[in-house]
Amino acid sequence: MAARSKARKRALQILFEADQRGVPPVDVLADWVRLARTDDRQPPVSEYTRELVEGFAAHAERIDELITQYTVSWPLDRMPVVDRNILRLSTFELIWQDGTPDAVVLDEAVQLAKEFSTDDSPSFVNGLLGRLKDLKPTLRR
Repeated sequence: MAARSKARKRALQILFEADQRGVPPVDVLADWVRLARTDDRQPPVSEYTRELVEGFAAHAERIDELITQYTVSWPLDRMPVVDRNILRLSTFELIWQDGTPDAVVLDEAVQLAKEFSTDDSPSFVNGLLGRLKDLKPTLRR
């Protein structure tokens, strides 16, 4: 698995844990970094994982607004937790990370949905992110 794919997967795990525990993602990130330093069995947290988690945290309110706005009749709190966090992670990367091609962001998000969520999730994730990609020039603020 490519390094960035691993980083995205770990960032998703951190966002998922934070969502489940009801704590800020940067707190969970700090826990993971601390654990990796003290336990040889834990792999280190990559710089890209940090970038993704910290980037989401910096734009969380706007990201949740966008997801809510463009998912018609599907409130954020009613989405499967995995889907919600795949969308959060991918929306940050799509809108605010200029170094990753949009097609890669969408493909990686769909792969995460295939691996971790329901049979309907890949098409749901792809559809919403595709819409955000089309509107990207007007969404960043």
